[in-house]
Amino acid sequence: MMNMLQAGGVPPMTDGLRNADADNPRGYYELERAKALSSGDIGWVDEARGKAVKVIATLLVDLPATNRYRVVFMRRRMEEILASQRTMLINRGEDPDSVPAAEMARLYVSHLERVESWLETQPHISKLDVDYNELMTGAARRYAQQVSDFLGGSLDVAAMTAIVEPDLYRQRSHP
Repeated sequence: MMNMLQAGGVPPMTDGLRNADADNPRGYYELERAKALSSGDIGWVDEARGKAVKVIATLLVDLPATNRYRVVFMRRRMEEILASQRTMLINRGEDPDSVPAAEMARLYVSHLERVESWLETQPHISKLDVDYNELMTGAARRYAQQVSDFLGGSLDVAAMTAIVEPDLYRQRSHP
């Protein structure tokens, strides 16, 4: 999605600290300071106006309510999330079985339910859900248009659609 947003005309706010690798050949588009939201580091938030910032769901609750946010909330099948995380841990030389997959899935689903419930009560946050699986298997143009509309309607939908690379969809499962 960060690639799509950039192609569409929304500049990403990143620090370039995490390089592209085999798990993410186009890079991570991360901002380390965003990971410090829970410890109160919000000094960068005003600088992010008009830019795309990757924020994991856990940290959305720490965004200051003094601003308005448009959140493109990416959804993906649980078994694919777990497979992707497992591959990344193995590639980093970490133990992929330190937390059993069933426990990880239970924790993640519980976490998402809490975040969803919280988001519904936040008048300063607008949210658009995007199904990663559909996006990567033929619905890129539809989602590019939805994201453009959600963000004001001025994004380059053709460029957003063209940047999607289905070959990077490697941890596939079937519903």
